[in-house]
Amino acid sequence: MLKFIVRRFFIMIPQLFLVSFLVFALAKAMPGDALTGKQFEPNADPERIAELREQLGLNDPMHVQYIRWIKNVAQGDWGTSYTHKIKVTDVIGDRIWNTVYLALAIFIITYFIAIPLGIVSGRWNDTWADNLITGYSYLGFATPTFIFALIMLFFFGFTLDLFPTGGSVDPKTDPGTFDYVLSKIGHLILPALSGALISTVGIIQYLRSEIIDTKIKDYVKTARSKGIPESKVYSRHILRNSFLPIAAFLGYEITGLIAGSIILETIFSYPGIGQLFVTSISLRDFSVVTALILMTSFATLLGTLLSDIILSLVDPRIRIE
Repeated sequence: MLKFIVRRFFIMIPQLFLVSFLVFALAKAMPGDALTGKQFEPNADPERIAELREQLGLNDPMHVQYIRWIKNVAQGDWGTSYTHKIKVTDVIGDRIWNTVYLALAIFIITYFIAIPLGIVSGRWNDTWADNLITGYSYLGFATPTFIFALIMLFFFGFTLDLFPTGGSVDPKTDPGTFDYVLSKIGHLILPALSGALISTVGIIQYLRSEIIDTKIKDYVKTARSKGIPESKVYSRHILRNSFLPIAAFLGYEITGLIAGSIILETIFSYPGIGQLFVTSISLRDFSVVTALILMTSFATLLGTLLSDIILSLVDPRIRIE
């Protein structure tokens, strides 16, 4: 296992270099640059903008800019955000934990809902309970995330006024207090529920299909013929094998939620890295954009590794060499 992990980390290095070059090239290919729209100095005249562009090395050939940028990144210097006037690491550091909290909340709520519903739907398929759960799944598949999030925001946020409609915490609360923690949770509930209720549908249908397919396998029929109680047949044979494909995707789910929260954070004005990514693109703050894309790429590679490790731990028959 240790050799496999070390080998995968070494494989990640050229992959990240390739991703970094593609991201940097695409960023430079976009119209405008960090000084477009006078974001750096709002009142600067064209001569001042040209001078700044020369000082920042924006007129250098792309390969020269890339080598300079990748050297700085290797030393932990991701550059300066021209919009926020501070280091990129500080800009991301102020927001990344909000995204992590949101992703973990969605992940927990999703599996807390999806696993029981998937088991009920698969074990008692073609019953009224299965029909209700399947109907919910089909409705979720047909509803785009942004539409569902807007409905949740309008109904529970504006109409019923049960949850805050923006931000991650009440600015009037003092950090470190119990009221501050309650405020963080209160601002987290609505976007987390909106993301989780849509995320459950795929897991429900996948688990349902796996259970229905597994319970007609020969080894399950053999277990029943031996007189093993039905509860043990499900727990030891059906459910255990049905969970294997889902376990394989756990790593992807966790990193995917962290990287894919752009829609929810934008709709709920939740200050995370997803909202920061959209804002940085519109303001041509490419230092932040490239850093975020590289971070999410690295998270995706880690998710792949984590999924392989989880699968080997869940199923002892699988050995990673």
